[in-house]
Amino acid sequence: MLSALILVPLLGAALIGFWPAAIDGKLARGIALVFASIGFLLTVVLAIQFNPGLVSQQFAESLPWVDALGLNYNLGVDGLSLPLLVLNGLLTCIAIYSSDQALQRPRFYYSLILLLSVGVTGAFLAQDLLLFFLFYELELIPLYLLIAIWGGARRGYAATKFLIYTAVSGILILASFLGMVWLSGSHSFALATLNATTLPLATQILLLVGILVGFGIKIPLVPFHTWLPDAHVEASTPISVLLAGVLLKLGTYGLLRFGMNLLPDAWAYVAPWLATWAVVSVLFGASCAIAQTDMKKMVAYSSIGHMGYILLAAAAATPLSVLGAVMQMISHGLISALLFLLVGVVYKKAGSRDLDVLQGLLNPERGMPVIGSLMVLGVMASAGIPGMVGFISEFIVFRGSFPVFPVQTLLAMIGTGLTAVYFLILVNRAFFGRLSAQVINLPRVYWSDRTPAFILAVLIVIFGIQPAWLVHWTEPTITAMVSTQNVVATVSLDKAKSKS
Repeated sequence: MLSALILVPLLGAALIGFWPAAIDGKLARGIALVFASIGFLLTVVLAIQFNPGLVSQQFAESLPWVDALGLNYNLGVDGLSLPLLVLNGLLTCIAIYSSDQALQRPRFYYSLILLLSVGVTGAFLAQDLLLFFLFYELELIPLYLLIAIWGGARRGYAATKFLIYTAVSGILILASFLGMVWLSGSHSFALATLNATTLPLATQILLLVGILVGFGIKIPLVPFHTWLPDAHVEASTPISVLLAGVLLKLGTYGLLRFGMNLLPDAWAYVAPWLATWAVVSVLFGASCAIAQTDMKKMVAYSSIGHMGYILLAAAAATPLSVLGAVMQMISHGLISALLFLLVGVVYKKAGSRDLDVLQGLLNPERGMPVIGSLMVLGVMASAGIPGMVGFISEFIVFRGSFPVFPVQTLLAMIGTGLTAVYFLILVNRAFFGRLSAQVINLPRVYWSDRTPAFILAVLIVIFGIQPAWLVHWTEPTITAMVSTQNVVATVSLDKAKSKS
C-alpha cells in the first residue's frame, strides 16, 4: 500500500514524459490528474484502514537496500504523517487541475509536479534517516525547474536562491543525521533502532543545531526566510499552492520527527530559545506582511508568521501543544492554498496583484463577488475567527504552550491580531469600494476557476466546526511520542548540565 503511494505518481510522470507521440496540454493535464487522483484516493483508503489506537508505525514495509551503508527501504505511517499525506494528495490534485491548459512544455511540467509529489510522499513515509534525506532532496530539482521555467520575470533569480538555500539545508540535515548514527554506535539509519539519547548533552545540542538550522531554512524561519517571498512571487499559482501548502511542512515535520523525537534532552535544553525564535518569526512575518502592496507577497509573509506558531508549540513539547502543531500544519496548508488560488484568479482576470491598482472587486455586477466572498472567508480563517480551522489550531497551540512559555505565548498571540490587520488591509483595498478604472472590464470567472477554492473553503469550515475528525487520527500518536521521549521543555539549566 505505501509503496503504491510512491509508485503511482512516479508511473504517471514516466508515462507523460515518455509518451511516444506528441501530446497537447489538455491531454497531459488529464493524465496527470488521473494519476494524482488515484494517489489521493489511496491516501483516503489508507486513512480509512488506519487504526488510531495503535501508536506504532502501521502498514510498515521493509526491504534491505545498501547493507554497507546501513540503508534500508523502510516505510511506515502514523498519526503524525497520515494527515500530511492526505493533504499532499489533495493539493497535488488541485495544483494540476488549476494549471493553465495553454502552458508551454506541458509534458515536462506535469511530469515534474508528479515527481514533486513522489518526493514529498516518500519523505513523509520514510522510516530511515538516509531514505528520508533522499526523498527530501528529490523534491528540490522539480521545484527548482517549475519555478525557473514557468515562473515570472525574475524566475531565474528566485529559483537559484531557492536552490542555494535548500542545498545548504540538505547539507546540514545530512551532517546531523550522519553524526547521530555514527556517534550513537548504530549500525543502521532506521528510526526504530536509533537511540541518540545516550550521547552527551553537548553532542546532542551540536547535532540539534544542524537539524534546527536545516529544517529552519525549509520552514522557513527568520532569518532564513528571504528565499520564500521571492519564490512565491515568481512561481505560478499551482506551484505556490504546493510550496505553501505542503513543501514547507517538510521542515516542521522534520523538527518534530527528528529533532524533538530523537534528541529530547537537547530539545529540552534549547526549548526556551526556540520559543523566543518562534516569537521573532511570528512578529517579523506579520510586520513585513503589513508593509506589502503585492497580494501574493503579503500572503507569502503571512506564511512565515504562521509557521512560527508551529515552532512555539514544538518548543513547549506538551501533548496538547504538539497536537496543535500538527493541526496548524493542516490548517495552514488548507488556508494558504486557498489564498494563493484566489490571488491567482485575481491576477489572471485583473492583470494585477497591486493593492494600489485594485479596488472594488467585490462589485456584484462587474467585479468578482464569488472570489471576493471566498477571499473574505480565507482571511477570516487565517486571522483565527471561530468556526474556521485556523481558530481551533491556533487555540490549541496557545493553550498547550502557555503553561510552559507564558510570555512567549502572549507575544505570539499578538501575531494573530496583526494577521487581522494586514488581511483587513488587503480585503478593504482590493475588494471594497468603487471598482477602479484600471480593472473596469474584467473577464468572466468560470466555475473551473472557482471549484478548487470551493473545495478548500468547505474543508476549512468543516474542520473548524468539527476538529475532532483531525484530532482523532493524530492525538494517540502525539501523546505517545511526547510521553515516551519524556520531552519536558521546562527542564532547568542545572538539571540539563548534570545530564551531560
